Amino acid sequence: MAADGGAGDLDEQAVGEFTGRVLGDTAAAATVLMAALGDRLGLFKHLAVDGPADSAQLAARAECDERYTREWLRGMTAAGYLTREADGRFALPAAHVPVLAVEPGPVFFGGVHQELLGALQGYHELVDVFRRGGGIAPDRLDEDVWIGTSRFTAQWHQNMLVQQWLPLLPEVLPKLEAGARVADVGTGAGHALRTLATRFPQGTYVGYDENAAVLDRARRQADAAGLAGRIRFEICDAAAGLPEKFAVITTFDVLHDAVDPLALLRSIRAALEPGGVYVCLDINCADDPDQNAGPIATLMYGFSLLYCMTTSLARGGAGLGTLGLPEAKLRELAAEAGFREVRRVEMENPFNNLYALR
Repeated sequence: MAADGGAGDLDEQAVGEFTGRVLGDTAAAATVLMAALGDRLGLFKHLAVDGPADSAQLAARAECDERYTREWLRGMTAAGYLTREADGRFALPAAHVPVLAVEPGPVFFGGVHQELLGALQGYHELVDVFRRGGGIAPDRLDEDVWIGTSRFTAQWHQNMLVQQWLPLLPEVLPKLEAGARVADVGTGAGHALRTLATRFPQGTYVGYDENAAVLDRARRQADAAGLAGRIRFEICDAAAGLPEKFAVITTFDVLHDAVDPLALLRSIRAALEPGGVYVCLDINCADDPDQNAGPIATLMYGFSLLYCMTTSLARGGAGLGTLGLPEAKLRELAAEAGFREVRRVEMENPFNNLYALR
């Protein structure tokens, strides 16, 4: 078989193998859609809690249409997410429950699927800015982007922040135990602050963000947790400066999104009390882009086009992208911002790196 009018012979086996790969990837996109429906409608959780069901039983449990439920059950079984029992009912295998139905759990993916499908609502606008440049402003993103992000990151703050990360930060833990003033920049729904305020009730906590709707959700959740007296949330462009001084300042997967990451770092440094510490969690990526490969990197590049890079470029920003802040880049920016020490915390995490800056 010749390509391009005889420019060379194609390797038929290689073509076949890649065709299979693309078919699998395309099927995976349909699987994510069906999984997101199962998450949104509570179908996975009903199967996890109440056990196997046929389409009529599951539709009744979830208050859904039977015909759609039947098609979804068959599709999820075809994808291997569900199994079919000998009596014809459909079941969610025990090993799949933590991934699809336990929220917020350390391996729960419902928030990721919601965030991804929410970001895909901007596909046509992305095509336009891809051609002409610029970006998509954050306020034009679908609400599911923010809700999905909040659900996904909640599992870090609930399962890792206190249990895994803080014990690795001896320069921070004593400050929190002594009742530190803490700021979380780009706080979103405020999961980190609620976790810290619950664990270290003697401290005071401020969350800064530019998204008013997200901050309203953060306030409601803090009130519901009985933490309103110890946490407050303020609209703030942190890159233009923070209004107070703090012993500990945190960002959780925020710096790579920033319009001006250098200005943000300068603001954070200026807002630290003497001896204060900046805790930076950001994406685990390699200095050499060629080493950013595999399923996690692929997912991150997709999110970069749909969210991280484009929202920065929309405001004339640096557009670092999701994988644009490897350790070397952070050290370069931190030194320019005036930090004298950057310590990368040794930990095993495929998604994130953790740093302490002073």
